[in-house]
Order: sequence, then structure tokens, then C-alpha cells
Amino acid sequence: MAAVAGASYPVTLELDAPLEVARWRPLVHWLLSIPYYVVLYILQLALGVVTFVAWFIILFTGNLPDGVFAFMTSVHRFQWRYSSYVLFLREPYPPFELTGPDADPGTDPPTRFSIERPDRLSRLLIFVKWLLAIPHYIVLLFLLIGAAIASLVGFFAVLITGRWPEGLRAFIVGVHRWAYRVQAYVYLLTDTYPPFSLE
Repeated sequence: MAAVAGASYPVTLELDAPLEVARWRPLVHWLLSIPYYVVLYILQLALGVVTFVAWFIILFTGNLPDGVFAFMTSVHRFQWRYSSYVLFLREPYPPFELTGPDADPGTDPPTRFSIERPDRLSRLLIFVKWLLAIPHYIVLLFLLIGAAIASLVGFFAVLITGRWPEGLRAFIVGVHRWAYRVQAYVYLLTDTYPPFSLE
């Protein structure tokens, strides 16, 4: 069953994995994901540096070079693959790769994450995006608490039944979709203000 993002916003996040998950997976996915997390941690440090540099590039040119945009998008895609695995939303282990283009090439079928590359980026918005995102962070705080509770319920549901409750998993994916859209906005990858929506 797919949990698919709407196509109207330039950041799309999708999960297309069966609801059935082996009952043992909730017990070990966190352990199996440690190598992936180590790589992700290093990539996130690099993303912080690249975002800092990107701020100045946008200030002076009003755009991002293709390579910078592709790297930043790839790290967010890598992070979504990790999140979907560690939360046992999918079974296959994600590939250790940075896939480069802004549109997801589909090398990891259960998950897809894409950011539509803008023609221009505002030189003024880079000063206030973090401020404009505050209302989202307030709402996301409560949604993330709800997603944590849903993950706990999902843990026991998969452990007992071997299947994710469809509504719970869709809610968790929706919260991630919302959070990643805000993240892409704050990380200067789009000027389109994120919707207050799980879809």
C-alpha cells in the first residue's frame, strides 16, 4: 500500500511498501540501521557546511549550482531512506548511495524523495526562512509527539500481527512529509512556503 505525496508542492516524499512486515523486524531494525546512521551523521555535518556556503551563493547569485543542489537533495533523500528503515516502515535495507539528481531515480523502490529545482531563489528570503518556519515547528512538535506514539503502537501491532495498521503508517509518513518540506524550505532548496498538510 502506497503513501504518496501530492504533486502540487515542489518537495515530494513517498513510501510504497507492503503493510506486512516480518514480526521480528521491530526488534532489530534499530540495530541494523547503526551503520547507515553513522554515514548519515557524517553527511549531515557536510550538509550543514554546504548549507552555510549555499546561503552566500544565493545571496550573491540568486541560485545554487547543480552540484550543490543535487548534494543537498541527496542527503535529504538518504535521511528519508534511513528514517523509513529504522521505523520498520519497510523491510529492504536502503542502499548506501547518494543518488544525485533532484528527481529521485528510483534506485530504492520503497521510498522516493524529490525536490523540484527552482529557476531562481530569493536573495531576501534567505534572511527570514527560519523565522517564517516557526509556525510549522510549533505544529510539528505536536505532530512528532503523535508520530512517536503511533510508532510505539505500530511496534506492538507489527510484533503481534506482522502488519502495520494502514492509518497509523499513513499518519507517520504524512508527518515526515510535512517535516521534510519544512526542512527543504529552511535549508534553502525551495522558496515555496510549505503547506500545513500531511498530504
